[in-house]
Amino acid sequence: MNEPTNVAVIGLGAMGYGIAQSCVRAGLSTFGGDVVAAQIERLRAEGGQASNVADVAAELDAAAVVVLNAAQTETVLFGDAGLVPKMRKGAVVLACATVPPEFARDMAARCAEHGVHYLDAPISGGSVKAANGALSVMASGTPEAFAAAKPTLDAIAETVFELGDEAGAGSAMKAVNQLLAGVHIAAMAEAMTFGMTQGVEPEKFVEVISKCAGTSWMLENRAPHIVSGDYTPFSSVNIWPKDLGIVLDIARSASFSAPITAAALQQYLAAAGMGLGHEDDAAVAKVYARNAGLTLPGETK
Repeated sequence: MNEPTNVAVIGLGAMGYGIAQSCVRAGLSTFGGDVVAAQIERLRAEGGQASNVADVAAELDAAAVVVLNAAQTETVLFGDAGLVPKMRKGAVVLACATVPPEFARDMAARCAEHGVHYLDAPISGGSVKAANGALSVMASGTPEAFAAAKPTLDAIAETVFELGDEAGAGSAMKAVNQLLAGVHIAAMAEAMTFGMTQGVEPEKFVEVISKCAGTSWMLENRAPHIVSGDYTPFSSVNIWPKDLGIVLDIARSASFSAPITAAALQQYLAAAGMGLGHEDDAAVAKVYARNAGLTLPGETK
């Protein structure tokens, strides 16, 4: 009988924790790492391994890095307590954060210097799909990286898009996805609050538009948060200045104008300026509501 795959999941937020749960459920020997110790203990109570990631780095077959941004990814991999120099040759890093393609290429090159594979593997699908092992992964890397990552990918993903044999292609596709996702959330908030000015109640908006041509996955996923007045952050407002900023940086480097992205970004920046940065990203509707003098569900006049 083969030994179980040893995988570390670094970053046990809404997405990372779901990924770790899926790895445990798939029978992988799963170690959790996070700055919040309670998340590590929670994973251990649900079947995660007791050892600290730093203590077992040399035994890892894979490390899924599910942190916020490029800076955190680099710190996890190559910081003072970086994993990569401690990992065995032939192990693989699955880098899941939204980062610029050039950053992904740089990380792949640095990992290769240590004999460690790097899979550029940004994810999509939300926290529920993460917990159900049903994510979409936009992946690129060498055939060896894909092979080393296969047990982990099998555990966490419903669909793995193989986008090329070099890092960067996965991150490029994720930027395209984030452009659409960020714009769609802002557009949903604009449409819902516009409807309110015309007497369309938010609940009726969701009921009707979700069955019409104007719907989107983001509308169907996020608009109910506004209807319920629940802004518990599955994906926070603060993610979008980062992700849409990456999109615009890439666009600038390609001499490409992205005015709709830029307009959406301003709404997220306004939401953050209102102190909503740690609320669910559906809270961008509060920017429109404030400007139009509207009262959203769950709020008092």
